[in-house]
Amino acid sequence: MTFRNPSPTVDIIVELMDQPHRPIILIERINPPYGWAIPGGFVDYGESIEDAAIREAKEEIALDVELVEQFHVYSDPKRDTRQHTISIVFIATAFGIPRAADDAKNVQIIHLWDLPQNLCFDHDKILQDYKRYRYFGIRPYLS
Repeated sequence: MTFRNPSPTVDIIVELMDQPHRPIILIERINPPYGWAIPGGFVDYGESIEDAAIREAKEEIALDVELVEQFHVYSDPKRDTRQHTISIVFIATAFGIPRAADDAKNVQIIHLWDLPQNLCFDHDKILQDYKRYRYFGIRPYLS
């Protein structure tokens, strides 16, 4: 009997603390699906989700982050067209200038009121939920 389980992933909303209005960092993906995304990736076997988030941030935006809180879990089977994934989303802080690394083609420092239209996966929903939380203290609702 073969099991088909979802793959665990992490996404990290990184707030830059040394810039006005605490902008966040997005990456432009070098691999399909193309577009802008929150930094993140797959959790390796034997790795905690916290360690995966710190590693993925370092790999993709070349910054050391401090995890502030676990924000929410996103598990819609259609969130990633490549396979069924479950994303644990963290809010983190960092200082410095990000640079594109690993599978990031480019990085962008962006304010929440100026999000790009071509966000990958369900990152538009994640960032709308985060915006509501950051400005109004309202956490995402459970579906």
